[in-house]
Amino acid sequence: MKHVIINPNKLKGELTIPPSKSMSHRAVICAGLSEGVSNISNVMFSQDIDATCDAMRSLGVNVERNDDTLKIQGTSKIKVVNPTINCFESGSTIRFLIPIAATSGEQVIFEGKGKLVERPLKSYYDIFDLQKIDYKNVDGKLPLTINGKLKPGNFEIRGDVSSQFISGLLFALPLLDGDSKIIITTELESKPYVDLTLQMLNDFKVEVENHDYKEFAIKGNQKYIASDYKVEGDFSQVAFWLVAGLLGADIVCGGLKLDSLQGDKAILSIIEDMKGKLVIDGDKVQALPSKTKGAVIDASQCPDLVPVLTVLAALSEGTTEIINAARLRIKESDRLTAISTELKKLGADIEEKEDGLIIRGRDSLNGGEVHSWNDHRIAMAMAVASLKCNEPIIIKDADCVKKSYPHFWSDFKKLGGNINEWSLGK
Repeated sequence: MKHVIINPNKLKGELTIPPSKSMSHRAVICAGLSEGVSNISNVMFSQDIDATCDAMRSLGVNVERNDDTLKIQGTSKIKVVNPTINCFESGSTIRFLIPIAATSGEQVIFEGKGKLVERPLKSYYDIFDLQKIDYKNVDGKLPLTINGKLKPGNFEIRGDVSSQFISGLLFALPLLDGDSKIIITTELESKPYVDLTLQMLNDFKVEVENHDYKEFAIKGNQKYIASDYKVEGDFSQVAFWLVAGLLGADIVCGGLKLDSLQGDKAILSIIEDMKGKLVIDGDKVQALPSKTKGAVIDASQCPDLVPVLTVLAALSEGTTEIINAARLRIKESDRLTAISTELKKLGADIEEKEDGLIIRGRDSLNGGEVHSWNDHRIAMAMAVASLKCNEPIIIKDADCVKKSYPHFWSDFKKLGGNINEWSLGK
């Protein structure tokens, strides 16, 4: 367990933003389901991406790692070579891989750590019940054992729990020996994540008919075709540095794809809605120090932005309301409670609601001791908050950033952050 102490200081410099974790998961999976060799470049090996690579190896895929690239020898016929798959704390890994593993018809055991052990999987359990696929868990928690073969058909699934269930089915159903439909029974939240899946499937030559996000028609017996793919920069990660820029830092962020389908690209429009100033030049974006104003932020399509946007709101003029954010309660932490609890320790004025937050801004925050809740996005948001603290800030359990952005603290130092780290062991 690592703690950090940050002495408030101005950040300045240029960064290449880490590659998209969302796109990396999808590229590894599609390459793994392809006949032939795919080369995936610009990969950052966070704990989550390592979990997906290891999971694909367990299903008979050859995954070779070299610097920031992967060479993947895929297979369209999943063969379980290691029946126990440890997803660690990666929700994407477990939700994407469960239906893929079920195309094999073999027994597979899914394990995990931290909050992943109890994150909901009911959408899949309902499907298993209908298809008579054997499964067992421990009072609804991991480990999960499945034993049975996924069959083509109509799959009814809620759209307001997690888009990851829909993406998991979209990966698996083209491999089955018959046609299928995914029928969305509620309004679909996080549509951009489904768009990322559809884009990646298209890149690997798999066809899906999207009927206005209410129904997806998938022909069976399709073949994924091996492809080389370069992962684009991650808008959920650049959000931290852009908010830092609004709060007074001087950071140029490169490596972004401005026509990206990533839902977290909404950070740009939200900043503009809050009267923040942006400079965009090619693949580079810089947020300039700005007197930002409160706004209403709909989190339904970009939930991962909420922690750092809460920091921005706490330091903006007026009141900000974050709405449609109930799903944040079942992330790596209950992010609504986590971010409001920790920012209040620094003197922020935040009111927690069942599905959102009301934040009344102020000019600065106090220092003090906060906790990451073992959540990478809470830890990074607290680091950004330190820029407007009057005293040093201590962030406990700060090495959780390894989940998505292992080099975050070294990047923070590279930009001039005055930071000291120490470890208390495990």
